[in-house]
Amino acid sequence: FQYLKRFDQGCDLDRFQYEALSVEGSPAECLQLFLLHCGVMDPSWAELHNFTCFLNVQLRDCEASVFCNPDFVQDTLSGF
Repeated sequence: FQYLKRFDQGCDLDRFQYEALSVEGSPAECLQLFLLHCGVMDPSWAELHNFTCFLNVQLRDCEASVFCNPDFVQDTLSGF
């Protein structure tokens, strides 16, 4: 949710890191963003769950990768 919220606001995500235990927005806002970005017109709860799990794994791997670290790659992958 933290990433999707900032993405919708047009924020630069290159230096953003997930903030564990940080509460942002309401459950309704979270659900609205998931529905907007999941790519399925009328998703089931299972489809929303799969979308959030997939997104979570991808973002966690991205944060852990040295190749996605802006201090390492500098400006060679800006906006990637």
